[in-house]
Formats: sequence, structure tokens, C-alpha cells
Amino acid sequence: MTNVRPLDVRTLRNNLLLENGGASSTGRVEDQVPLSVCSKSCPAGTRKAAIRGQPICCYQCVPCPPGEISNETDSFDCYKCPWDMWPNHGKDRCLPKTFEFLSFEESLGAMLTSSSITSFTIPLSILGLYLKKKNTPIVKANNYTLSCLLLVSLSFCFLSSLMFIGYPQSIKCFIQQAAFGMVFTLCISCVLAKTLMVVIAFVATKPGSSLLKLAKPQLSYTIILGCSLLQFILCTSWMSLAPPFQENNIDIYPGVIIVECNEGSPIAFWCMIGYLGLLATISFLVAFLARRLPDSFNETKFITFSMLAFLSVWVSFIPAYLSARGKYIIAMEVFAIIFSTWALVICMFLPKCFIILFRPDMNTRQCLLGKQRTENTMNTS
Repeated sequence: MTNVRPLDVRTLRNNLLLENGGASSTGRVEDQVPLSVCSKSCPAGTRKAAIRGQPICCYQCVPCPPGEISNETDSFDCYKCPWDMWPNHGKDRCLPKTFEFLSFEESLGAMLTSSSITSFTIPLSILGLYLKKKNTPIVKANNYTLSCLLLVSLSFCFLSSLMFIGYPQSIKCFIQQAAFGMVFTLCISCVLAKTLMVVIAFVATKPGSSLLKLAKPQLSYTIILGCSLLQFILCTSWMSLAPPFQENNIDIYPGVIIVECNEGSPIAFWCMIGYLGLLATISFLVAFLARRLPDSFNETKFITFSMLAFLSVWVSFIPAYLSARGKYIIAMEVFAIIFSTWALVICMFLPKCFIILFRPDMNTRQCLLGKQRTENTMNTS
């Protein structure tokens, strides 16, 4: 058997060490220690995970799941951030979440705010025109008092949309939906009262009609008061039993806290919207059935178009409201408020304003009467 010289043994050892890790920091190959692991260290933001079928020294680095961090090297676990914080990009520390709401400063909120404020002045301008021309036939024939009350309520409808913009404070959450419901109920009640008064005025002119005694301003005020009272009872019950409140929603977008108003009772909210829809539907049906009444300026035609536009806006609002998330839910409701109010202003008052301003020759008793003989019963001024 051939003996191996010491030099040959040293050479073999050095070759083996070179294959298992190379030279040491001192440059002496014989001092190098073989590695005891087969994986690199896991950086912060990851955790160690064993590899099935491999030795314990072999592992893989797994990124921390969403919402969790690891701030140490070779960590075996990740830790959740507090509810109001979210991991940074490296997932090695928690940062405060961003608060989101429909603010006045952002482009969408600023656009809605400017639209609401600008729109608020339009019914007031028309009201000023009506006050100036209150003795003209077209203003008197279309129930001057109810028209003024309707214009005031339309201005408040535009103004109510501002309550949904800005930071949703507790007091704002408490009153915004109730205020919106009440001003719109007043508005639609005025339209309903105008519609019924027009129909009664026509029917009352027939010989032997018993409705003549009903064609008085008190009836229209009773209709408005009764419809508004029902909505007031509904809103009062809502505010007493399950009032809306401020809520920090962390479930919609990761890393974002949605500051919003919780309705408290979704059933009460949709009952309020449904009641408005019921009043608008009744007004639409009555006006639609009376659209062919003989009159050269039959107001029921304009009421029909206004209620049809109003209902179309709010029917379209329902799926948009249910599908939107975060601040866009509020934006959808503000859009619906502004557009539906504009529908009433345009359909009911634009034709009259056009005649008052640009066609004064049509603003005469003879032109408005045509086949109508009921101006005295409709004139409640």
C-alpha cells in the first residue's frame, strides 16, 4: 500500500475547503470553516419559512402578508400593524393610514361646491323676478304664493348638498340626511299641491261640481303641511331610535381610512327616499292624466316633465349608490340632489321666465285664457 505524504494530505484538505467556501478572511485556506446553512439571511419585511423535505438549515424568505411587518433579520413571524396604520413599501415599519373623505379642497369636492353655490342663486333670482312681476297674468295664473314657496325650497335643496361635502363631523352626520329629506319633501309637496290645484280648478268649473269650495289656498297649504308632517315624523323617529353617526371605515381600501357617515338605519334611509319617490310618482301621475286639459298654458305639462326628470335621476341614483365606494357614494348623492333640483327649475320655471323676459306679448290675460275660464279660482295671490 502506498503511503500518502503529508504534503499530499494538506493539498487534498485545501482543495476540499476551497470547494466548500473558499479562503478565510485571513487568506489561509486551512482556517476556513464550512458553511452550516444552505440559505441566505431573510431581510426585514420577510419571514423564514421551512422548505418541505429539506434540512432545517434550508428555508425560504416569504414576504409578509398585507397589513403585517417584520422589522428584524431572519424573523420567523410577521406582526400586524395597528388598525390606523399600514406597512410601508418595504414592510419593515408601520405608517399612519391616509384619511379620505369628500373634501372642499379636492377637485371633485370643489366642483360640486361651486355647482351648489351657483345653483343656489338661480331660484332666488327667479323669485326676485316673480316678486317684480307678481301682478302679471302668467305669475298670477300659476299660483303665485305656491310658486314662491317652491322657489325657496328649491334654493334650500341646492344648499343642502353642501352638508355632504367636507369632513363628516358627528353633528353633520346627524342632521344632513334629515335636512335633505325635509327640504325635498317640502319641494315635492309644493309641486303636488300645484298639480292638484290645477286639476281641481278645471273640474270645479263644470256645472254642478262640488269641488268649487275646495279650490282655495287653504287646501294647498294643507297638502304641503300634511306631506311634510309625515316626513318629519319619519325623520324624527329615525334620529331618535337609530341616528346616523361618524364612522371610520377600514375595510374598503387597504391603507386608507374612509371617514363617512353611517346612516344608522338603512331601512329608515330608504324609507325616506321611498317617501320622496311616492310623492313624486303621485305628482307625475296626476299631472300626466291632466296634461290634455284645455288651456293655452297648461302647467300640468311642465309638472309632468319635471317629475319624470326628477324620478329618472333618483332611479338612476339607486344602482350608482349601491355600487360606489368611499367618498364616491357621497358624490353620487350630491350629483343626484343637484341634477334633480335643476330638473325642477328648468322644467317648471324656464318657460315662464322666457315669456316674462322675452315674450311680454304672451304675458296677457287674453293669451293665457284661451279656452280656460278658471283664472279666478287658480289665482291664490
